[in-house]
Amino acid sequence: MRDTVAGWRQWVTTRNDFVPAPRLNLAQWRLLSPKDKSLHDLHRAVTHANLPLLQTPMSLAVTKLLRGRVTSNAAKRKPTTLSGVMISGGGYQGKTETACECLAAFEEGWLQLHRHLNPGAVPGTRDLHVPVAYVQTPVTAKPKSLCKAILNFYGAPLSSRMDLPDLIRQVALTLHENGTKALLLDDITRLRMHRADDQDTLDLIRAFMNMHVTLVLVGVDIPRSGLLREGRHDPGSGQVLFPPSRHAVNGAEPTQTERRFDLVELDRFHYDTDEEITAWTDHLAGVESQLRLMKAEPGMLTSGVMPEYLFERTDGVVGLLERLLEDGCREAIDSGTECLTEPLLNGIAITPGPPGRDRAAGEIPDIPEPKRPAKKASGRRPRNTVLDDKGPAAATGS
Repeated sequence: MRDTVAGWRQWVTTRNDFVPAPRLNLAQWRLLSPKDKSLHDLHRAVTHANLPLLQTPMSLAVTKLLRGRVTSNAAKRKPTTLSGVMISGGGYQGKTETACECLAAFEEGWLQLHRHLNPGAVPGTRDLHVPVAYVQTPVTAKPKSLCKAILNFYGAPLSSRMDLPDLIRQVALTLHENGTKALLLDDITRLRMHRADDQDTLDLIRAFMNMHVTLVLVGVDIPRSGLLREGRHDPGSGQVLFPPSRHAVNGAEPTQTERRFDLVELDRFHYDTDEEITAWTDHLAGVESQLRLMKAEPGMLTSGVMPEYLFERTDGVVGLLERLLEDGCREAIDSGTECLTEPLLNGIAITPGPPGRDRAAGEIPDIPEPKRPAKKASGRRPRNTVLDDKGPAAATGS
């Protein structure tokens, strides 16, 4: 759970600690004792359930913008409103994990730079330093509930007698005292702009930009959610400009600077051009290198019609691909097939996400159904094949 200081730090510290199962072929596995065989199969299942986050061309663009914005804002010393970042995209496309990984790397570098001490702490006081805060937007958000969710991340004291101005002041004080440089608000599109409480909550979020912290808002299809209202894209600055708001927070109307965000889209994979097909196949090759199936041949996911089949099953959504392959690998191990094939994957249904996801907010995407039976290999060139000087060659990557 990353929505507390202890949980966030535990994840940041241990996120790369997992050691995948060793690679064994069938002959090596047969030499193991029954107990060791069971333990190795369990280790393989855990490996497939914890596939590493692989960068895609889309996530690299998000990481570049977010890292640059947070690093630049953290270095500012003048009392100015800091520009924020909105990360939009469909459900299960890795928005949260990409943002969290980027901010975790920033936090590690920032703490190392300052020797894990808060550079803004007052001498003689308790030195608390939390460069990054991760908060999930409440499903039915109100200004008070959002303030409480932020304060709960820090474990800050709360009183039932605190009104909204008191809570806002407490949030500002907590962010400052902990030296927080980036505040990530996940699932921001749970806000519904037809509700007055949600409009006030959005105005409160923009007011947080005065607290010398970089706001990172993550949500599903932000441009269509209504969060931007009549916001328009400024081609000159590459930013989204918001119109004046009719709602005030603590008596202060948002200024033009407070209404500025960099909006970046984390898109799914596409399968139309040669470049898009190659990018998808490269990603499959990266995933394939992490799998531990003892009868898997090289190109299991990248040769023949398998890339096109996997795209049809997942619509290019990395989260759905991960779910399909995780369940497929479990079936391959249980059945002794030890390889992923179209007939095996046709029997795997991609189930919806974990509990707590809001389907109405687009957090659970539409899941494609298998559109065709398994194909036999044919002599025609599949769509994921590219031509080189020596003839056709399957596009692969690492």
